[in-house]
Amino acid sequence: MDDKQYLLRLISEGEHQQQDFKYRVSDARKLARSVSAFANTDGGRLLIGVRDDGHMSGVRSEEEIYMMHQAAYRYCRPEASIKFDTYHVDGRTIVVATVSPSDRRPVCALSDDDKPRAYIRIADENIVASPVHLAIWRDTQNVRGTMMTYTDTVRHLLDTMHANQLTINQIVRLSRIPRKKVITLLARLVRFGIVECRYADQQFMFSLRKD
Repeated sequence: MDDKQYLLRLISEGEHQQQDFKYRVSDARKLARSVSAFANTDGGRLLIGVRDDGHMSGVRSEEEIYMMHQAAYRYCRPEASIKFDTYHVDGRTIVVATVSPSDRRPVCALSDDDKPRAYIRIADENIVASPVHLAIWRDTQNVRGTMMTYTDTVRHLLDTMHANQLTINQIVRLSRIPRKKVITLLARLVRFGIVECRYADQQFMFSLRKD
């Protein structure tokens, strides 16, 4: 399979949870969001020099290639694991940047004011991670592990969520449990498969698992 056949096969998949098209790289910080999202989810690849409609327009300059490296190594904290492969098709250069899932989550992208922000990949979108995701990653990095104890607070939280899909703010308001405690408990309940998190209408919703 030559370069063109390989790229056409990738492009035929369209954009999805593990693939994104980038027509051009004009902002390394913006590209870092995609790198962060892939690293914090299941990994993925960026096809750089490919339009949203799948047309291969090519990378225009060495500066774009430089910004790709900046996105991964300067504007991500910690640095993301990323591999760049260059392909040549019909006189155009296409770069495939493959991002591995990180074992040091969260991988954060630096915003314009240099504040770190973690993203996750949902379908073909890069979404800012919720406080619950951040708490899950903190728990995962805890070498002592995290136990799930059914305290009265946990039971009250589960009763509050009965048969409902709720945002963090709604859970805090209905349960009257402090926000920080709600986030910590939701993270553990998600990790142990008791609560599920889904993204809908541009917000994260939490509910009891039904299976």
